[in-house]
Amino acid sequence: MTSNEQSPDPSEQSIWRPLRRLQEAMDADIGRVYDQAGIDAVKPSQVMELLRLAARGPMSIADLAVSVERTHSATSQKVAAMRTAGLVRTKPGRDARTRMVVLTAKAQRIIPRLAAEWRATEAAVAEIESEIPYPLSTVVADIEVALTRQAFRDRIARHLTLDPDWPSE
Repeated sequence: MTSNEQSPDPSEQSIWRPLRRLQEAMDADIGRVYDQAGIDAVKPSQVMELLRLAARGPMSIADLAVSVERTHSATSQKVAAMRTAGLVRTKPGRDARTRMVVLTAKAQRIIPRLAAEWRATEAAVAEIESEIPYPLSTVVADIEVALTRQAFRDRIARHLTLDPDWPSE
C-alpha cells in the first residue's frame, strides 16, 4: 500500500492511541501498587469517587457525578461496580428518585492509603512533567484553547464533508 492509499480499516490509524495506551499502562501500575499493598476490589478509576465521598460525606449519584465531572450515567455504573465490590452502599435520598452513596466500613479503612497513593501519583506525574520539554498539562491547556476557537464536533463535521463515505444531507 502506498502512502496515499487508505487502509480498509481506518482504526489502524490513531494519533492518540499511544496516549490511551500510556494511560492504561499507568493505571495498570497503580493497580499493581494496590495488589502489592493488599488493597483488593479497588480499581484506580474508582479512587476519585471514593476520596470525594470520604472528604464530603454521602452524596447523591447526581451530586457525585457533578463533583467528579463525569456523566450521571458513567457515575451510576461506577457506583454499581463499587457497590458490588463492597466499597459503597446506597440508601434512599431526599425523595423516591434519589439514592445516596455512602462509603462502607471496608472503604473507610483503606481511604487513608488511597489518599496516600493519590498524592504519590500526583508527585510522580509532576516529576515526569519536569523531565519532559512540553508537559502534558500544557498540551491539555493548549488543546482546550484550540477547542474554544473551533469545537471538536465542528472539526469532525468539517472533515466528514470531505469524506465520500459520509452522506451529505
